[in-house]
Formats: sequence, structure tokens, C-alpha cells
Amino acid sequence: MYVDYLSLTGFRSYTQLDLSLEPGVSIFVGPNGTGKTNIVESIGYLSSLSSHRVSSDAPLVAFDAEQAVVRARLVRGSQATALEVEINPGRANRARINRANPVRARDILGICRTVLFAPEDLALVKGDPSARRRFLDDLIVSLVPRHAATRADYDRVLKQRNALLKSARASGRFTSAHEATLEVWDHHMAVAGAQLVAARLQAVDQLRPHLEGAYKDLTDGSKTARGIYRSTLLGQVDDDGAAEGPADSADLLGLGQEELQERFLQAFAANRKREIERGMSLVGPHRDEMELVLGKAPAKGFASHGETWSLALAMRLASYYLLRDDDDTPGTAPILILDDVFAELDTSRRERLAAIVAGAEQVLVTAAVAQDIPAALSGQQIPVIPGGVSVAGR
Repeated sequence: MYVDYLSLTGFRSYTQLDLSLEPGVSIFVGPNGTGKTNIVESIGYLSSLSSHRVSSDAPLVAFDAEQAVVRARLVRGSQATALEVEINPGRANRARINRANPVRARDILGICRTVLFAPEDLALVKGDPSARRRFLDDLIVSLVPRHAATRADYDRVLKQRNALLKSARASGRFTSAHEATLEVWDHHMAVAGAQLVAARLQAVDQLRPHLEGAYKDLTDGSKTARGIYRSTLLGQVDDDGAAEGPADSADLLGLGQEELQERFLQAFAANRKREIERGMSLVGPHRDEMELVLGKAPAKGFASHGETWSLALAMRLASYYLLRDDDDTPGTAPILILDDVFAELDTSRRERLAAIVAGAEQVLVTAAVAQDIPAALSGQQIPVIPGGVSVAGR
């Protein structure tokens, strides 16, 4: 798939931007601060309804604007689809498909698929478990869009359950009323948590060969890259979020929905006293971890800078391969976005990455200087200037 038209209104630094794009490689070139990343960020937003740079929508809206609007025409095989998203800080975002009546923003999930590489991806290896949980959750939503509702349901229940535990802790006594209400939230959390964990486990299992292969292609192949899911259901994460105990969640992968729900209910009961003492939920996918391993050692804390970059890139490439295999219909492969990545890589990794991604249907690249881009990624160059793009480069 590819985007052949993009329009931004009140998005980041753009009062108005209208841009025609082509299949193949498009390179946005310009000094830092001119708005290159803002362009590719908007396309990523159409895919995930989130930004790879900020955790909330407010910064996406221009300083003097009330809302931002992202419009794009997406070509998927022989079919073109017009997408539009209104970003309304403090209010519900809205979307349109083919200029029809507004729908919920999340109703467009799954139509536009992107895989985005950025310097922020180092957090996938060096950062807290939350970065790896977000990676998994974004991936499962791309694979199965209805899981956006699963995530939202789980977050809502978790917030309510934590509020109850915090209240019980503050009162100094756990009453029968607390117990009855907590049992209700236990059930809701077990249902949503089982769905989320099942989807994550399946994604990690499907990623495994792709991650190993992608890391091998980016390096000399002397080390094997693996992702291991650690579940609080099995006591593989301690109360402070650190990995502990045996790193094998394989037995959870084969469990059905009802069995996983029952495991959650048993875990909630077993941890009731500790959760009340801490005033927070200690079991659930919000505390699980995907541990990354290189060779025999955890990547976090042991990988070199070059290995960290290669592993982060391999994570994104693995997700690209998985999404591509999920729908092998011609013209449906995800759009690849490389945001200011090549400046961070040595020559060898630049060449390896360029050779791997050059064959994608659409590759969008940002760079401060064109010389950072390997020859294998030659394509349309679009000079970016403050507030727009150079007409001469279009």
C-alpha cells in the first residue's frame, strides 16, 4: 500500500500542507526543525492514532489552532481509500472514510498500516518495560483492530480497580463492601486481561523467527536475538517490575480464554493482601514484560550501542514482516517510515538496512542531508522548508 496524497491542516508546524507522493522511495530532506518528522508522524498517526514522539494528542495541534486535521488517500492494491482524522484535544477525535459521515477515530484502524523506525526506538531495548508493552499492543491492534477496544477496556478497569485498592489502603481497613466491589472488578479485569495476554503471547510467538532473521541480516550473525514474554501470572515479574524466575510462558500460549481468565482470578486471590498493602494492582498485562535477549544475556544493560541499534531496528523489521505475512494480497504490505535513522547508523548498518527495505512498496525517509541516505534508497527527493515543502522538489 502507499499514500499518494496527504493534506495537513493545523498539524504541528503546518497551517496547511498539500503533498502528492509516489510509490517507492520518497526522501524528505531539510535542516532539523523544518518539519520533516511532522509529515511522516501524521501518516503514522493515521495507522495507530498515536504519535511515536509524544504520549498525548495536544502537541500535535498547532499552537494557534483548535484542532488538527490529517487527510490522506491510501492506495491498497487496486482500491483507493480517503481517510480523514480530526484531532480535538480535550474532546473525542473523529474520523471519516471516503468522506462519509463521521465515525469513531478507532474505526479507521487497520486501513492504513505503517511500520515506523525512529531514534526513539532505542527505548525498545534500553527503556522501561512500558516501551516494549506499547510495541506489542500497537502490533496486535495492527493485526486485529478490535483489540483497540480490548486495550481501552483493560485500561478503564485497571484505573477503577487501582482506585478501589488505593481507597482501601488509605482507609486502613478492608471491609466487606470493598471485597464485594473488588470481586466485580476482578472479573472484568480477568476478561480483558485474558484477551490482551493471549494476543500478546501469540504476537511474540509469531515474531520470534522474524526477529531472529532480521537481527542476523543487520549484523554479522554472531548472536541470536530473542523476545521472551514474562507474565505476572507465572510470577516472572516482581512487585517492582523487574524480571525474576524462569523465563518461559509457553504453557500460557496454549490456554483458552476461559482458562486464562481463571488463572487471573486465582492470581488476584493469591495476591489480595499484597495488593491492598501496596494500594495497586500487581498482576496483569500492565506489569508484564517482553525481555529481549542477545545470545545468552539480556540486551538491556549488556548490549553495546551498535547492538542496541540493530536490535531496535530488528524489532521494527520483524513487525513489518509479520504484518506483511498477515495479508499477502498484492499491494497490501505496510508503508515503511524511516525517521532520521540513517544519521545514527554507521556505514555498514546503513547499507544493510537500505538493502533490506528498498523493495517495500512505499518507503518514506527523513534526513537532514541527502548524503546520509545510501544509494540503494535513491528516489523522489522532497526538500522541506519551514511551513511547507519546496515547489522545486515536488
